[in-house]
Amino acid sequence: MPLLNRITGPADLKKLSAGELPALAAEIRKFLIRNVSRTGGHLGPNLGVVELTIALHRVFDSPRDALIFDTGHQSYVHKILTGRQAGFPQLRQRGGLSGYPNRAESEHDWVENSHASTSLSWADGMAKAFRLRGEERWVVAVIGDGALTGGMAWEALNNIAVGEDERLVVVVNDNGRSYTPTVGGLATQLSGLGQQLTAIRTDRRYERALRLIKEKVLAAPVIGQMVYGLMHGLKTGVKDVLVPRGMFSDLGLKYVGPIDGHDVDAVELALQQAKRYGGPVLVHCITEKGRGFKAAEQNEQDRFHAVGIIDEDTGEPLVCGGRTWTDAFGEEMARIGATNDRVVAITAAMLHPTGLDRFARLFPNRTFDVGIAEQHAVTAAAGMASGGLHPVVAVYATFLNRAFDQVLMDVGMHKMGVTFVLDRAGITGPDGASHHGIWDSSFLGLVPGLQLSAPRDEQRLGEALRLSVAVSDAPTVIRYSKESLPEPIAALRRQGDVDVLFETAKPKVLVIGYGQFCGLAAEVGQRLSQQGIGATVVDPVWALPVSADLLALVASHELVITVEDGGIVGGLGARVSQEARLAGITSRFREFGVPSAFISHGTRSEILDQLGLTAQELARFATEQVAADEGSSPLTSSER
Repeated sequence: MPLLNRITGPADLKKLSAGELPALAAEIRKFLIRNVSRTGGHLGPNLGVVELTIALHRVFDSPRDALIFDTGHQSYVHKILTGRQAGFPQLRQRGGLSGYPNRAESEHDWVENSHASTSLSWADGMAKAFRLRGEERWVVAVIGDGALTGGMAWEALNNIAVGEDERLVVVVNDNGRSYTPTVGGLATQLSGLGQQLTAIRTDRRYERALRLIKEKVLAAPVIGQMVYGLMHGLKTGVKDVLVPRGMFSDLGLKYVGPIDGHDVDAVELALQQAKRYGGPVLVHCITEKGRGFKAAEQNEQDRFHAVGIIDEDTGEPLVCGGRTWTDAFGEEMARIGATNDRVVAITAAMLHPTGLDRFARLFPNRTFDVGIAEQHAVTAAAGMASGGLHPVVAVYATFLNRAFDQVLMDVGMHKMGVTFVLDRAGITGPDGASHHGIWDSSFLGLVPGLQLSAPRDEQRLGEALRLSVAVSDAPTVIRYSKESLPEPIAALRRQGDVDVLFETAKPKVLVIGYGQFCGLAAEVGQRLSQQGIGATVVDPVWALPVSADLLALVASHELVITVEDGGIVGGLGARVSQEARLAGITSRFREFGVPSAFISHGTRSEILDQLGLTAQELARFATEQVAADEGSSPLTSSER
């Protein structure tokens, strides 16, 4: 019977002997490769934390002790060991397991961590709460896969370091892809010495002995201070040579490591010693992303950080999508970079996913990957703009949430020419609530002077990008979907700043489409026409600011429908409606988009159907409203 079949929870794991654990780790890796290759997901990070997660669940008592993973895409092994093996065939599918910790799934999931660098703040707060309530419970934060590059993590460490009586363990998963590169055989070279030093330095008697020596030496007349200084300098120098404790110890945190993160016995020993210390301890584990899957180990780009459906033996993709918005952006950026040396590229640990890798190869000195540090990226962009450059900041739409203050105050208020390119805008699908890019259009509308485009096809994307990098006195934003590029949609004509995509005689209904939803809007217009209802369908081209030409079109129609791949609360449609009211326009409005809710994972089409964002539903609504108008039945307040 496979060992994995015997694991229904952490209690079963603790019954295994140390000699059985390597075989269990091998079974878990096979399980991960077999299942994730069929559903897609974060494969590489989880292959790297198998032994580490086994050790965590053997040393600590989950769920009484809280385990927090940062980012949460490293939690697949945790899910396997906490009774959720049967759910993996539906991983990241509608109604199935989330790709991140999920409190609705299991009591073992404390934090639904899917934006990086937050775990240490969570852990600090939880440890304080347990202490104040008199509960002897541990909090363990596993931070890695780049998450330690975020400034929020260091803010938390600064506070954790002074919480001397908090039962808190920080486990740094250093897989060579995070805050420092793993070069050479550092972990192997220091493993024996590291264990001995750790055993001494995490013993409370060690601290008491140091204090006693310090008191006695300093009490010696005349030479006490000098001798103590020499002894302290020698101790510090030796430890700096032997152990890369660096700034962690300088902050005041007890440092344990480095530990071979693939040696369960070594990790268990380090964690047990951390528990005995009784206060905040940082355990540094060296791991290998993609371990145990040759295709991942040989993939230097990202070690199979996230994969689609792949061959479980070769790692080759089995489903090939079409040309994407990301592809088009990357190519256009490279063309612009070749003719405009003022243009520079900035990203936050998203060089390849945002398509900036091509620009980086051609112009390495003009490309800046700042790590998971969106706030710094935005303010640094403002600084570059003030120095005469034009930065293009490319991030996922959901991650710009983290830098709103910087967009507003550092870029917007200073009227800096910075372009933000938001990939994965709108409903993204299988990564769930935290990764849908549905918030940006609502909060960006608050920034005075900001210009925003949601291009409908590749041609409009290129035009928007070229126009954006020519703007020197205001922030510009371009947002687009993660999906394949749609077929080009030619305009029938141009009315001022607005592209008219479809029109009939005597139109009553104006349908305003944004971005990739322009195709949906055109289909709605066609359906209305088939019902004998006159309609006009337009693409504003630039959604913000709202143009006078668009408002003129609004005024000439009885009913206006807006459809956007973003939040409707404070969204682009809501902005048009507000501007129309301020202009005294009495046309009735209905905004369609994503409601103010945390929307779970599923395919994009499943979610859009669930939200009623289909041509059939939108056309049905318009048809009913026109029929009601003809029967003198106005819109109810709930329908406005």
